[in-house]
Amino acid sequence: MQTAARAGEVFLAFLRLGLTSFGGPIAHLGYFRDDLVVRRKWMDDRAYADLVALCQFLPGPASSQVGFAMGLQRAGVLGALAAFAAFTLPSAVVLVAFASGAAAIGGPVGEGVLDGLKVVAVAIVAHAVWGMAKTLTPDAPRAGIGVAALALALLLPAAPGQLAALAVGVVAGLVLLRGSDPAAAATLPSFGVRRGVAVTCLVVFVGGLIALPVLATLAGPGAVSLVDAFYRAGALVFGGGHVALPLLQAGVVETGWVSPESFLAGYGAAQAVPGPLFTFAAYLGAVSTVGPGGIPGAALALGAIFLPGFLILVGVLPFWDAVRTRPRVRAAMRGANAAVVGILGAALYTPVFTTATTGPGPLVLAAVGFVLLTAFKVPAWAVVLVGAAGGVVLAFV
Repeated sequence: MQTAARAGEVFLAFLRLGLTSFGGPIAHLGYFRDDLVVRRKWMDDRAYADLVALCQFLPGPASSQVGFAMGLQRAGVLGALAAFAAFTLPSAVVLVAFASGAAAIGGPVGEGVLDGLKVVAVAIVAHAVWGMAKTLTPDAPRAGIGVAALALALLLPAAPGQLAALAVGVVAGLVLLRGSDPAAAATLPSFGVRRGVAVTCLVVFVGGLIALPVLATLAGPGAVSLVDAFYRAGALVFGGGHVALPLLQAGVVETGWVSPESFLAGYGAAQAVPGPLFTFAAYLGAVSTVGPGGIPGAALALGAIFLPGFLILVGVLPFWDAVRTRPRVRAAMRGANAAVVGILGAALYTPVFTTATTGPGPLVLAAVGFVLLTAFKVPAWAVVLVGAAGGVVLAFV
């Protein structure tokens, strides 16, 4: 009963996040930290940064993997499924409705709301960077690692830059941060995944990559082909939903399943909804001419694109639990955590800041959101409402 109650708690927490988390995967990590780490105290900043670093290393949607793991740690398998469903379904439902012909938000009011929500992401990410920097880069070596990661993430393309920044953080941690870290080791929660389950998940992950293309070829165009295309997109992407776009385009546009015009329209709609960008798959599955289409097609595509990321995450968690308390691993992770701060800082600049603060008005609105979060301790969902209202005001000024 306690696990079921906690799963309900997880569902409600992530449902609110799924309805209010605008701004892309890096902003989502800021929302998670504000609500689940700072307010609910499900884990501390060090454990959260460890989890973020791990998910950045793995293929798949990093923010959704972090949410899945936090639900797993809080309430077991039910909690993981509750976190995924609650965070994903709001945007997926909207995108399927859009695919069915529902009108998109338009006009100055709608555009103002969307612009305001982009500005909110600036405040949310800035708040996350500020808070995590105080905990994870408290000394000169780690501050230096953070700055180096910031530079790499800005100067190199998105996914390679993030992976290079994390790799530099790990190496620098091993060299510069060899001292013990007992306080951090004592606060690390276990995810409770048995090794047999983990190995099974890894086998299924690899088996899907091998078997699905063969089955799709044998079966011809249909549901299996749809699942294969989205499974590969979810399994082979590092760095979040935007990086998956070329794979999705190759899978559904170049094959003729979805027209270029429909693809771009759906991508635009996906930018306007909260939650993970991977829910774009629900739209594509609904409009695809291959597979069942509609709601069944959306469900197949959505499940297929998220499944590999969750399989590989569960597959590595018990081994991660076993090694991450060792001194050398802790040193490497302290370096990686400092690099996470730099990666978040780079994302704060681009694309979050550069696309949202297009003039003095948006900059002031972002500053108001940041002050509400830091000085007045206003919850992130309320700042979202303030940002949306502020965007409407700016649209008419």
